[in-house]
Amino acid sequence: MIETKAVAEKFASIYGSGASLFVSPGRINLIGEHIDYNGGFVFPGAVDKGIVAAVRPNGTDRVRAFALDLGEEAVFRLDEADKPVQAWACYLFGVCREMQKRGGEVGGFDTVFAGDVPLGAGMSSSAALESVYAFALNELFGCGIDGFELARIGQATEHNYCGVKCGIMDQFASIFGKKGHLMRLDCRSMEFEYFPFDPEGYRLVLLDSRVKHELVGSPYNDRRVSCERVAAALGQELLRGATMERLDAIRERISPEDYKRARYVIGEERRVLEVCDALQRGDYETVGACMFETHRGMSEDYEVSCEELDFLVAVARECGVTGSRIMGGGFGGCTINLVRDELCDAFLAEAQKRFDEKYGHEPWVYDVVISDGARRL
Repeated sequence: MIETKAVAEKFASIYGSGASLFVSPGRINLIGEHIDYNGGFVFPGAVDKGIVAAVRPNGTDRVRAFALDLGEEAVFRLDEADKPVQAWACYLFGVCREMQKRGGEVGGFDTVFAGDVPLGAGMSSSAALESVYAFALNELFGCGIDGFELARIGQATEHNYCGVKCGIMDQFASIFGKKGHLMRLDCRSMEFEYFPFDPEGYRLVLLDSRVKHELVGSPYNDRRVSCERVAAALGQELLRGATMERLDAIRERISPEDYKRARYVIGEERRVLEVCDALQRGDYETVGACMFETHRGMSEDYEVSCEELDFLVAVARECGVTGSRIMGGGFGGCTINLVRDELCDAFLAEAQKRFDEKYGHEPWVYDVVISDGARRL
């Protein structure tokens, strides 16, 4: 986790004493990508990388915020017309505004934050940023907002202030994460269940292609619109619960592209439930097979992969990795890999060597440590 001392010391040097420290994590998702905004099941977990924020109410109508990693300060009021110009500050502003819309009496505050969630890696650095401030401001200003609504505040911030029509999974995982557990979340009912995750004999590792994706104004939003069109053609609000038989019945009424998007979603919803059942049996071979199937669907049907990620998954398969797939919104970022202990070191060495030979740089490796959600330090 990011060193909190640097954040606290920077706060003291700029704004003085009296800050409280909070942290919120990034996340991985074992299976269930692009399913949250379709109302289906997802299977995320919080990780040991996140955003640390020092926060202190200042008794004014202004927020003074310093992004330590960027060396930038933003100062803004909390009226709708006062949206800051810096992209990172829009996340803080949006959280404040969304809390106010829900009756939270959020006032001005001083803050410094920093993080170690790799940007653009598909580990939801933005959700960690939204969640740390939603959690901190809820506590410091006594807003009394529950955890589910804190997650929705982060999601609404993305929608209304940052231009990404994301689902709820990332913010949910950042708020509700539990050490040593993954979570199966029903994104329609918001019911969830913790699953102990300690895959004996296996490691879960991420390979960061270091290809950065930018979801704002990207095909990410187009994918959601595509799914909404198919759901409407099926007479549903969401794609959740659709079947291939029903999809095939309307195939002539939708575009080939929309058909492929929906085919992926229907298959992925089934795979999430298969993985949950397999984990309860300790059947990691089935988990891995579903991961490879997900990658194929994301690459060929949903078309959110890229050449570098397809290459890493192909290398994983050749090296005998149990399961590998793109993780996150897509268009760059990481692959998530389920690897037998005895194969892991050789696989990582081979993947780094071959990727460097082809693309001129090695992918970064992150071991996955499943950790707790948003909290006060």
